[in-house]
Amino acid sequence: MNINKRVLSLLLCLLTVLPLCGCSAEPVQRTVFSMDTVMTLTAYGRNADKGLDMAEKVIQSMNSSLDPKSESSITYQINHAEGENIIVQPLVAKMLLTALEVHDRSGGALDLSVYPLYLAWGEFKEDTARIPGNEELSKLRKLMRFGDMNVTSFTGEANYSLWLPAGTQISFGSVAKGCAAQYAIDVMRDSGVKSGIVSLGGNVQTLGLKPDGSNWTVAVEDPRNTGNYLGTLSLGEAAVVTSGSYQRYFTDNNGQKYHHIIDPGTGKPVENNLLSVTVVCSDGTLADCLSTAMFVLGEKAAMEYWREYGGFDMIMVTEGGKVICTTGLIEVFTLTNTDKYTVSFTE
Repeated sequence: MNINKRVLSLLLCLLTVLPLCGCSAEPVQRTVFSMDTVMTLTAYGRNADKGLDMAEKVIQSMNSSLDPKSESSITYQINHAEGENIIVQPLVAKMLLTALEVHDRSGGALDLSVYPLYLAWGEFKEDTARIPGNEELSKLRKLMRFGDMNVTSFTGEANYSLWLPAGTQISFGSVAKGCAAQYAIDVMRDSGVKSGIVSLGGNVQTLGLKPDGSNWTVAVEDPRNTGNYLGTLSLGEAAVVTSGSYQRYFTDNNGQKYHHIIDPGTGKPVENNLLSVTVVCSDGTLADCLSTAMFVLGEKAAMEYWREYGGFDMIMVTEGGKVICTTGLIEVFTLTNTDKYTVSFTE
């Protein structure tokens, strides 16, 4: 997708959400471009500027430290450790351990070591896109050993020891923005902000309630029309993360669309009937991991995962126009685009 179009659609989506707040205090708002995404940070109250300063620092710091192409980043060090143990900070360990838990529970539906496959597809950008052959994909899939990762903590030590098999390379693309949103909210809270919201390109996280004591209204983007939304969520403090086939893709000369969410089992873009999955839970890092994993699993297996492990709710949008919600959202989700979609709640 053209970056200008993506920026415009994100801004339009945000404009559909914020006027619904009805807040009694004036917001302080900041727009940041980081992690290849337009991000909007909003805070209320006397400590708003301080909180936003700290939140922006956290996001920009994570952006530079996690870039797998930067030789100074921790991701680059991990990917070039060649089977040697390296030391990682707690924030990195949290992302890795959360991703590993979802990986194991989902049968590998979330796998951070799809990164070389992502590169093989030209990062799904129109100007660099390519379609790798089956032999190339097969060779790269043999290097996917994220499940063999070992993260060790030491008594009395703040940092962790990380081991990955030689040749295995990862990226934090399926977890970084969710983690950044979580930490941005945490530092805003530590700065004295009691009410705020961050929107990091498909990742929304709220702090407290609105200044007037009511819930936040968070829009769920319409995957068929990214300048609009299909419904709204009425939430207190929560993380809302969406993954979808419409967010980044390219189209070949025959009109075939290839989106960026890779099925670790095939090395190719996921093929199922889902257009998007939105996860709602208390932790942004976990929500980011789950949204990708549930999209890869597909409707039936995602519901089985939810029934077995719980701890979150989700909204699945199918190609046929069905909006399938878990029962925890019955009182908080409202379908607004009733012309194109129908909603059902399932246990």
